[in-house]
Amino acid sequence: MLALMVGVLVMGWLWWRPPPLPQWQTAPVQSGRIEASVAAIGTLQPLHSVDVGAQVSGQVTRLHAKAGDVVEKGQLLVEIDASVFAATVEAGRAQLAGLRAQLDDARAQWELAQLQHARQEQMAQDGSTRLDDVQTAAATLKSAAARVAQHEAGIAQTAASLRADEARLGYTRIYAPMAGTVTSLEVKEGQTLNATYQTPTVLRIADLARMTVWTDVSEADIRLVKAGQPAYFTTLGADPQGRGQRWNGTVRQVLPSPPGSGAAKDGEPPAAGTKAVQYTVLFDVENADGVLMPQMTAQVNIVTASAQDVLTVPVAAFHPVEGLADQWEARVLAEASPDPVVEVRRVRLGRRDRLQAEVLEGLKAGDQIIVGEAPAAAGFRRFRW
Repeated sequence: MLALMVGVLVMGWLWWRPPPLPQWQTAPVQSGRIEASVAAIGTLQPLHSVDVGAQVSGQVTRLHAKAGDVVEKGQLLVEIDASVFAATVEAGRAQLAGLRAQLDDARAQWELAQLQHARQEQMAQDGSTRLDDVQTAAATLKSAAARVAQHEAGIAQTAASLRADEARLGYTRIYAPMAGTVTSLEVKEGQTLNATYQTPTVLRIADLARMTVWTDVSEADIRLVKAGQPAYFTTLGADPQGRGQRWNGTVRQVLPSPPGSGAAKDGEPPAAGTKAVQYTVLFDVENADGVLMPQMTAQVNIVTASAQDVLTVPVAAFHPVEGLADQWEARVLAEASPDPVVEVRRVRLGRRDRLQAEVLEGLKAGDQIIVGEAPAAAGFRRFRW
């Protein structure tokens, strides 16, 4: 009987065993760096660029630059057929010369009228002329002076028109308004330009030594972004060594309105958007080596907070304390214990990123904080020989 009972106990022990203790997943509290940032997508544009247009209509007779050329300020870029404008200037100069000759004749007549009027005045004092002759001489003098003024006005008007014609003649030769690289060429030799209603764009010049990142930041994150914050980005690609390059800058400006937004009419509120609103954030980077190009896509991070050599722990280890905005709870494994003993501690956190948080109070370096728990094994198992 005793042997039977012992056998039953042995079989029961083999069939069943107590559940194992939990297997905790822990992470040490250690010194590190915290960097909270806002991630966004941006587009590279030159900091300084200009669209060069044609101010007169006509046929493009010659192009002195092509896309990719580096040009200096004042360099000749494009020539437009100038024959009509040159003829207009020539006619204006001839007309001006004729008006000046007429002015000389009018001045001579005015001087003669002055002499005749003075003679009639002297003869009137001597009583040797009639009153009608004196009055006629006075009227002739005034008429001569008016003709002089008329010719002077005509000369001024013609000279102004001539200056406009000369300016239009000068517009047939287009020069670079700034030094830089020709990033696009919109016309071809032989093409006819029509500048009657709007200025046609001929080419674009950009200074590629400095670039601006036009960054789209969502409305959920824009409140965290301020001018003066550090920012960096990478592009979609790697350098020749296969490594991703990183460019650094500082936020220059946060535009107050989203792209394409318009003011409401008559004080009415704007219509609700159908998608998340994005705001534009600008920051500049140096591009002395010319690696960055216009319209490149930039993967941007704007650093909103950072700290070096602070106690850091994984964010997943904390749970908020209900009713306390800045208090958190964490589970910590007790030190020097033969069996795992879990302590719950109140912790105050500081800056944080997506993975790590800064510990201000409640933990010390070396503490093993629980970040997860492995599933426990079943309490029963089948007996095996």
